[in-house]
Amino acid sequence: MELNTIKPAEGAKHAKRRVGRGIGSGLGKTAGRGHKGQKSRSGGYHKVGFEGGQMPLQRRLPKRGFKSAALQFNAEVTLADLNTVDAAEVDVLVLKQAGLVPQLAKRVKVIKTGELQRAVTLKGIGATAGAKAAIEAAGGSLA
Repeated sequence: MELNTIKPAEGAKHAKRRVGRGIGSGLGKTAGRGHKGQKSRSGGYHKVGFEGGQMPLQRRLPKRGFKSAALQFNAEVTLADLNTVDAAEVDVLVLKQAGLVPQLAKRVKVIKTGELQRAVTLKGIGATAGAKAAIEAAGGSLA
């Protein structure tokens, strides 16, 4: 293959529509714009969402709610999930390697769902009040 022989795939390129080139072209006279009106004029068009002066849809609908972009960095782990982790000392990196939290996670919190059968030490991980009590009852701790 040589640079001077490269061509686009068959049918990938097509000729630009040539308007206003006579009656025989099928796009002569009004050039496919119809008769009169704002859309027939040069430079005559409206902005996106414009409804002819009627209150546009995006302004008629109520604006409510907000979802913080920071939420993608938070993750939750259950007590039952902690049973599956082999390490005695659990931190965010261990949970990521175990596949229990997404790679984006920066803050992890343990919630009280399920039961904890063994002692684990949590480093840099938060816990709800109920989860903290359950971890300490199983002989573990939060550091």
